[in-house]
Amino acid sequence: MTTTATKTQYEAVIGLETHCQLSTKTKIFSSSSTAFGADPNTNIDPVCMGLPGTLPVLNQKVLEYAVKAGLALNCQIAPYSKFDRKQYFYPDLPKNYQISQYDLPIAEHGWLEIELEEDGQPVRKRIGITRLHMEEDAGKLVHGGSDRLSGSTFSLVDYNRAGVPLIEIVSEPDLRSGAEAAEYARELRRIMRYLGVSDGNMQEGSLRCDVNISIRPVGSEKFGTKVEIKNMNSFNAIERAINYEIERQIEVLEAGDRLVQETRLWEEGSQRTISMRVKEGSSDYRYFPEPDLGPIEVSAEQLAAWKRELPELPAAKRHRYEEDLGLSSYDARVLTDDRAMAEYFEATLAAGAPAKQAANWLMGDISGYLNTEKKTLADLPLTPETLAEMIRLIESNTISTKIAKDILPELLNRGGSAKELVEKKGLIQISDPAAIEAAIAKVLEAHPAELEKYRSGKKNMLGFFVGQVMKQTGGRADPKLTNQLLVKQLDG
Repeated sequence: MTTTATKTQYEAVIGLETHCQLSTKTKIFSSSSTAFGADPNTNIDPVCMGLPGTLPVLNQKVLEYAVKAGLALNCQIAPYSKFDRKQYFYPDLPKNYQISQYDLPIAEHGWLEIELEEDGQPVRKRIGITRLHMEEDAGKLVHGGSDRLSGSTFSLVDYNRAGVPLIEIVSEPDLRSGAEAAEYARELRRIMRYLGVSDGNMQEGSLRCDVNISIRPVGSEKFGTKVEIKNMNSFNAIERAINYEIERQIEVLEAGDRLVQETRLWEEGSQRTISMRVKEGSSDYRYFPEPDLGPIEVSAEQLAAWKRELPELPAAKRHRYEEDLGLSSYDARVLTDDRAMAEYFEATLAAGAPAKQAANWLMGDISGYLNTEKKTLADLPLTPETLAEMIRLIESNTISTKIAKDILPELLNRGGSAKELVEKKGLIQISDPAAIEAAIAKVLEAHPAELEKYRSGKKNMLGFFVGQVMKQTGGRADPKLTNQLLVKQLDG
């Protein structure tokens, strides 16, 4: 889509509503399994099917996870909250209403920090969290003849997901671009995974984002007409859908037309949003207090106990890695993206490795191996202690970086001691000047023509001679010392 308007005339106002599935073994109000991938309509029971005479009972783990998520998002936890019925008539909701929270959610008034790079510099921004509440998921419609309702010839209903516990996290309209919104969603997933309350797998529907977006003239305080975009199945899709929708809305206004409040869908194939329905208001859901569930009270003692169980969160780790360990903002972001990576890194430091070297090996060769082999850190025979041992061998000039790279594949596949492997293979670095000078003498004697080229001004021949010395010594010569001695001999 193209537009004649300049983007600086308008700014986007964006908020996200994120549904996050909690990693409990059973559903929010019943004992059926929440396991993903079961045969259709096998993880069901009378409660989640809404059969007459059944009563819901709140899963205590759901409350614990919701409160921990709220605390991690710097929210105020309500000492008293309740559940409500949200009237929602759709084939995948057996009861014809959803148990959710309306006016008294479990958590409100929080924030999280995102970090983006602008002009090569890290920029931090705080995004407000309006509320976090608990609710049950609906089932799933499987459309036949098409991948969506439009164009399908029939629909099948799978109720396995009905009653799966969710928290819905609603942001303030503090986001201003597709990049900011995508990073907000990424940070939200990082936090949930660090807490262990959700796996955040978007491809399985464990994290689903709806985007609310409007535009307004730059400098205006008044909000424009809000449009909701559904069907966000990846962070890239969030960014692309928002960028498209900003352009579409600008084009509509520049043409003199009026935007309508509606719900739109993101079409991945055509890379555009399409209209789905006119947006409902909260009055359309006819909320009222859930009569089958009592109020929720979280005591100060319980709240304090759950707060003590929170891990160090991604933003705090990023700050600490930069300020205390001297790492770049890029290194800190990569290392803290996954809790397992951060913990492996910190265990390597605890075993005596310098921070920058440990970061380089983890982000480089080790991550490359994991990606190629489709493995995780938990699968590695290489322990943080062995990685630290290998780095210490480099730092003490016992081995070169090249030798370390040569032995790393065996350590990754079999584990063991780096020092013992180096000794077994006879790979200890040669740091004796006399031994290196002897190897240099043999190389110069064997390559008189190349020596003449160097001495006639072709100084780039130095790399050739370094390579030959390394070959002569089986790659064990100290590279720094070799360069110094070579230059001295070549220029002498």
